Amino acid sequence: MTDRRRAIWTFVVTALALFMVSLDNLVVTTALPVIKADLGASLAQLEWTVNAYTLTFAVLLLTGAALGDRFGRKRVFISGLSVFTAGSALAALAPTGDALVVARAIQGVGAAIVMPLTLTLLSAAVPADRRGLALGAWGGITGLAIALGPLVGGAIVEGLNWQWIFWLNVPIGLAVVPLAVLFLRESHGPDGKLDLPGLVLVSAGLFALVWAFINGNQAGWTSTPIVTALAGAAILLAGFAAREARAAAPMLPLRFFRSRSFTAANGVSLLMSFGVFGSIFLLAQFFQIVQGYSPVEAGLRTLPWTAMPIFVAPIAGVLSGRIGSRPLLVAGMALMSIGLAWIAAVSSPTVEYLVLVPALILAGTGMSLFFAPTANLVLSSVRPDEEGLASGANNTIREIGGVFGVAVLASVFSASGSYASPRAFVDGMIPAVWVGAAVVGIGALVALAIPAHRQITSARLELPSTVGVLGDSAFAPEPARIDR
Repeated sequence: MTDRRRAIWTFVVTALALFMVSLDNLVVTTALPVIKADLGASLAQLEWTVNAYTLTFAVLLLTGAALGDRFGRKRVFISGLSVFTAGSALAALAPTGDALVVARAIQGVGAAIVMPLTLTLLSAAVPADRRGLALGAWGGITGLAIALGPLVGGAIVEGLNWQWIFWLNVPIGLAVVPLAVLFLRESHGPDGKLDLPGLVLVSAGLFALVWAFINGNQAGWTSTPIVTALAGAAILLAGFAAREARAAAPMLPLRFFRSRSFTAANGVSLLMSFGVFGSIFLLAQFFQIVQGYSPVEAGLRTLPWTAMPIFVAPIAGVLSGRIGSRPLLVAGMALMSIGLAWIAAVSSPTVEYLVLVPALILAGTGMSLFFAPTANLVLSSVRPDEEGLASGANNTIREIGGVFGVAVLASVFSASGSYASPRAFVDGMIPAVWVGAAVVGIGALVALAIPAHRQITSARLELPSTVGVLGDSAFAPEPARIDR
């Protein structure tokens, strides 16, 4: 098989897998009111319907990347895809709310394995001169999944029932697994060892931290379980940092964070997901609970926001290789913040939809400018053989941001509002979305810390030996010297 044909098939396989696992981040949002009515779910249970997936996804992303480096990225990718498909079937068959939460957690395990490896496998298969376009397409696919998530979820709920949201993944997974077996090329990370102590410490620490944030509002932030979980998370994550600092083959080399680009990109990722996922969690319900739209109608009304990445993300991928990631990320975070602030300022039980459309477009355009430039920054900050670890770290941080966003904004919502009436819902949503806007605005300031594109290019000219396989200056590893 020629390299060009293999690259095309690698793109097809990774794109389908990426689309499927990204879709499940938001596909359930427009189904929440139906699930609430069908299962008699509380606000906390609705949070767990979303967060059972994102929790395991966030906690195990680093593990997925490390397992791929150790046992083979193709082999582990196929295993993760199989787990995700099985979890989807179990979610579709779930007879109770508790069974649905368990199935969503299994889905998250599979997604945590698949997500970082899609970027690593694609990056390795695509020639250096096409890498910017490939990363743009990767961002566009993520955007497409986000765009279609609420709409697909709404259409399925209205046309069939909410269980079919999960049945949808099963035929896709069954089709992609044999394609992966046939066309993906096996590869391994730079070291064959698996850092088991580090894996246990980071997984347990992240689980305790995220669990505390999800349950803090309901149990009380000063309650014994929450304080214990937060203290345990601090101890475990400090132990992980100490372990990684002296491990011969760390699963997350701490030297990555000496790069200002890598650190700033991950900070922006955390803040973006916090504001956006928390806001969408409430906005998707607003259109149904407050304004009385059907699930499909609610999904359609989110499209000015969620569909923008389809059109803008590929362009952002190309531009990030030409003008650098900093201006795109600063502009993107600022636009998202303005869009969210607009929504918070004008929302009421009777607000006209057309009044919200400009805000949705601004937020969607801003989100479109995030995906490819962030992936570009993260991958260009490390050696090619470390891209799996770097991608896993970035995806972990982004997913944790989403979990925190849903948990914290739901807490703000419940402090000021409720599901009792449209007015009560809006009273809770407005301050929550203001918080989301402020957090995303802070992300724009963090993006200013990213080194300018011209600095990276000039540094690359001084160190031609570090470029090697990457070729284009936009993707050259940045020396630590310019990041301090």
